[in-house]
Amino acid sequence: MRSVLYVVMGVTGSGKSTVGAGLARALDVPFIDGDDLHPRQNVERMAAGVPLTDEDRRPWLLAIAARLREAQGAGRGLVVACSALKRSYRDLLRSGASDIRFVHLAGSRALLAERMTQRRGHYMPPSLLDSQLNTLEEPSPDEDVWLCDIRQTPDAIVADLVTRS
Repeated sequence: MRSVLYVVMGVTGSGKSTVGAGLARALDVPFIDGDDLHPRQNVERMAAGVPLTDEDRRPWLLAIAARLREAQGAGRGLVVACSALKRSYRDLLRSGASDIRFVHLAGSRALLAERMTQRRGHYMPPSLLDSQLNTLEEPSPDEDVWLCDIRQTPDAIVADLVTRS
């Protein structure tokens, strides 16, 4: 099993869970959907259309950082889907483990909105897309984040990521 740590990041509707799960399968490492680690109150707020604050996100990000730290300590790989919208959030995740590879799934607002309206069974309403886009701090060059265009299929994105690995 590979001991590489990946965080697949992006705003809601970018395909983090789909690409993250596919990448984990391709690399034969575990996958964690960061959405599953949100405290219940965060899920309730988002489901009600209320954007999360930095304070709301902190315990969630610390839980993800702990999972990354555990994986690194055990010498095993891991892929995590997490929005990681701000540099401070990414830095907090990096504090959990070194050598995390961030993969940013990016696309137009129109494509993201289209995907969100077609999505079923997810608590995040399309009304929060603009809030996420406003919160997003594009990764800077010094972060060495891999950028992926979500106009590609998830399979094509995963194949590209595997060749980069």
